[in-house]
Amino acid sequence: MNIKCWGSRGSIPVSGREFQRYGGDTTCIEIRTKSDDLIIVDAGTGIRRLGNRLVRENRHVYNFIFTHSHWDHLLGFPFFKPLYNENCRIMMHRCPFPGKYVEAIVTKMMRPPHFPVRYSDLTATVSYRDGCPAPFEIGSVTITPIALSHPNGGCGYKFQEEGKTFVFLTDNELGFVHPGGCEYRDYVKFCQGADLLIHDAEFLPEEYEASIEWGHSSCLDALKLAVDAGVPRLGLFHLNQDRTDDDVDRMVKRCVRNLSESGTGNRIDCFAVAGDMVFEL
Repeated sequence: MNIKCWGSRGSIPVSGREFQRYGGDTTCIEIRTKSDDLIIVDAGTGIRRLGNRLVRENRHVYNFIFTHSHWDHLLGFPFFKPLYNENCRIMMHRCPFPGKYVEAIVTKMMRPPHFPVRYSDLTATVSYRDGCPAPFEIGSVTITPIALSHPNGGCGYKFQEEGKTFVFLTDNELGFVHPGGCEYRDYVKFCQGADLLIHDAEFLPEEYEASIEWGHSSCLDALKLAVDAGVPRLGLFHLNQDRTDDDVDRMVKRCVRNLSESGTGNRIDCFAVAGDMVFEL
């Protein structure tokens, strides 16, 4: 698997000199598989840049998976240029919920007064395939969903290919169980055996105390999950919209110091996920 982050910011896109190293785009993850399938997870503002690159590469076939339908994970969808190319074929997997949930999200978003171009006017061929809640396959990758602990629900995912595992859990609150969400022990079990875990780390611990039930985790809770699950690489994700590059660096250093003090510092590579960061599994 080749994994690329096109946006790791949470809640709203940001810009400015203080956000250049980690980027200001919201959630979009691209996965390229051994079978040469292309999987796009979420359509935050980072998907605009991904779409521009796919146009340049002359790639026309994509698979879409959504974690949930909050705005920061959908904002970029209407600006994904392949949607307006009649040669493009897009397979929407019915996640995070079965039925016509995805169809409803997309059609509601692309209609007046929200957007001037209607869904029915798109020239790309868009089709739908069942996915969640059961595991499903896209080419050489097996995808296993798990319910997120987040307001209004959603799904995180485990991607497995040729003995390698990537777990993506954005917008997941480990310190509080939302309706439909899982217990902490369930996320530990789900992450065991993963080579790479990217997890929500919206808050510092002192910030989280005032933000319980908002649907996001503290960086130290995400770190504890990685330690308890025995994951060797942890990417801190859904970076707070007000957290500058220097602030993010300090958050990572705090996590690394916590690892060192607990005696697990040599077992986990902890870092913050930046826009344009690439992982090869």
